[in-house]
Amino acid sequence: MNTVNIHEAKTHLSRLVEQAANGKPFIIAKAGKPLVKVTALDATESAPMRRLGFLAGEFSIPDDFDRMGEEEIVRLFEGEE
Repeated sequence: MNTVNIHEAKTHLSRLVEQAANGKPFIIAKAGKPLVKVTALDATESAPMRRLGFLAGEFSIPDDFDRMGEEEIVRLFEGEE
């Protein structure tokens, strides 16, 4: 992906926007640090969004999950043996 600095982006904005609209996104950087990514509005994201709850019903969590290993944790922190 092409990276341009802010000055170059201002100077060649029309050309860069046309390229982005044609499927060639670019990154605008300031002092070498990437700031924004310019892509066409109809461009699809490269990674699909993660869905919440996609593992619902695949496993179960025990009722005492928040208390599992409680005695050992107390012993480790309080030094009881």
